[in-house]
Amino acid sequence: MSELLIIGALFLGLLLVLYALGVPVGIAMGATCVVIMVSPYGRGLNYGLIAQQLLYGLNSFTLLAIPFYLLLGRLMNRIGMTQRIFALANAFVGQFRGGIAHVNIVASMIFSGMSGLAVADAAGLGRVEYTAMRDQGYEKDISLGVTGSSAIIGPIIPPSVPIIIYAVLAEESIGQLFLGGILPGILIGVFLMLLVFLFVYLRGYETEDSFDLSEAWQCLKEAVFPLFAPVLIIGGILTGTFTATEAGAIAVVYTVLLGMFVYNELSLRGLFEELQYGMVETFSLTFIVGIASLYGLVALQLQLPILMAESITNFSNDPTVVIFLLVALLLVVGTFMETIAAITILVPIFMPILDVAGIDPLHFGIVMILTLMLGLLTPPFGVILFVLEKVTDASLEEAMKGVLPYYIPILLVLLLTILVPEIVTYPATELLGT
Repeated sequence: MSELLIIGALFLGLLLVLYALGVPVGIAMGATCVVIMVSPYGRGLNYGLIAQQLLYGLNSFTLLAIPFYLLLGRLMNRIGMTQRIFALANAFVGQFRGGIAHVNIVASMIFSGMSGLAVADAAGLGRVEYTAMRDQGYEKDISLGVTGSSAIIGPIIPPSVPIIIYAVLAEESIGQLFLGGILPGILIGVFLMLLVFLFVYLRGYETEDSFDLSEAWQCLKEAVFPLFAPVLIIGGILTGTFTATEAGAIAVVYTVLLGMFVYNELSLRGLFEELQYGMVETFSLTFIVGIASLYGLVALQLQLPILMAESITNFSNDPTVVIFLLVALLLVVGTFMETIAAITILVPIFMPILDVAGIDPLHFGIVMILTLMLGLLTPPFGVILFVLEKVTDASLEEAMKGVLPYYIPILLVLLLTILVPEIVTYPATELLGT
């Protein structure tokens, strides 16, 4: 038993220490694997596994989706889709009580189907949304809360980079996971809007301008091409015309043509710059995924996932109880670890547990990502909090206080998603006919 504790301390403790010291997560995982290999506890492990597993871990067609969706989000920001989407949302829901706050949420829901990253939403739409709310007379706390909380919808409604990473590591279908995230993402948007309605009513905000059909029609015409991008992705997957990876490639081509020949806002130089940034981001993520596959193999060789699975299932064999235990762990992890890092580290460890407990990896994938999204809003390493500090006139402390009430609707959706798996599994299995 003492030997297992030492191995566990090496495997997780060393990693967390390195991560806390600011070592990049990929390097920290790799260093942890090497330390275990040279230790007396690394029996059966050798250095040849490093090169072998790095190559094997990246030998996946699914990973091709990462550069396409990263580039897609960058290009859509580049050609001004942010402003067009915000104007469209404002034209349709801006006239309701607290309209501009609802616009904030609806715009994030639409934009999330394009960027796939919560940070991209917060950075891309954040400044626009926050400024618009402040100009309409909204207090700083509600402006920050709505802007920050709505940004987490991005990695849940497809396309989503965290979902792609999870799909690769869990060997699940990207298409099914994409579809599984649609209803939870919409529910978060609806629940946030209900809370906003309550807040604006209690604070006495008045109804905004009346609905203008001509303005709404004009905004719809300007946004019709951007709105076709998520339709192209999801529609192609649903009809079986192409895979999720191929959909990303086609959407990139579509966006390039749109930016160059319709909006005239993308030059060859601009495209080259976005390709450069996209390649750097892609290398970073694929390196982490490759190291994560090695980390998972070392964990398996040490039988840590099996021991962890036995410990949890000895406590309870009920799948729902097991999910709640894992969610509790993820809520803690999400407070100090970035989403992609948490997914790459924990998925290889969790998969045997899901298998033993009889939990659908498809259902758990969306639950896991939804849980980790709270970490983006939670101190001390909530990335969205730092983005809000950067793109607004608020301090970090003000951003923290502003988003605090919006944990409630997110936690309610998380609870609903855990207790009603069909919210995830029904669209994923029925719409694809599997």
